[in-house]
Amino acid sequence: MTVELVKHSAADTDVLWAARVSTAGEQSLEELEKDPQRSKGLINYLMRDRHGSPFEHNSMTFFVSAPLFVFREFHRHRVGWSYNEESGRYRELEPVFYVPDASRKLVQQGRPGKYEFVEGSEKQLEVVQEQMTESYRQSYAAYQEMLGAGVAREVARATLPVGLYSSMYATCNARSLMHFLGLRTQHELARVPSFPQREIEMVAELMEAEWAKLMPLTHQAFNANGRVAP
Repeated sequence: MTVELVKHSAADTDVLWAARVSTAGEQSLEELEKDPQRSKGLINYLMRDRHGSPFEHNSMTFFVSAPLFVFREFHRHRVGWSYNEESGRYRELEPVFYVPDASRKLVQQGRPGKYEFVEGSEKQLEVVQEQMTESYRQSYAAYQEMLGAGVAREVARATLPVGLYSSMYATCNARSLMHFLGLRTQHELARVPSFPQREIEMVAELMEAEWAKLMPLTHQAFNANGRVAP
């Protein structure tokens, strides 16, 4: 999975001036020149009591490269997000496919809502890798054959599987990102448990690492208050 922060306007001071406008009016802009560490208690208060709107006055744009099945889950997150994805209608898609390595737990145990994933055997991993690779090879060969016959890209792409990599720009604010992280990561500090698919969790972890560098006090307050979006 690839995540790159390509553009941002995001800092802890954005939370502070937005929050303090309620009592200071336009003088709240003075917060932009101050050390946010002086007001970390305010950020924690806003997070704890779920005053969410001050966390919306910022923006981060990420370049994400991941399998199509990850993007299909990603696009369920609509409030506070904007997406632009590469199009199989307008360009020939490259043969880059997802094949899990030995770190991917392969076996599901339990029932929905209470299941867990455990390590697979070497044989299971071998079957997964061999069958996926062969399936990808056949589907991409069919795609190429149709393109070679003059079939439109938007028609030929129907043979390609969800394991194909795509790329997109995803833009969000800190509040929408926190909601995403609360659902798409497992974390020991989370007040509400979540059971995300590992592949989208890998993307979420990379996004969180970038955000934590931009807004460290907000990130700390998020963790200190159970990783629940305000």
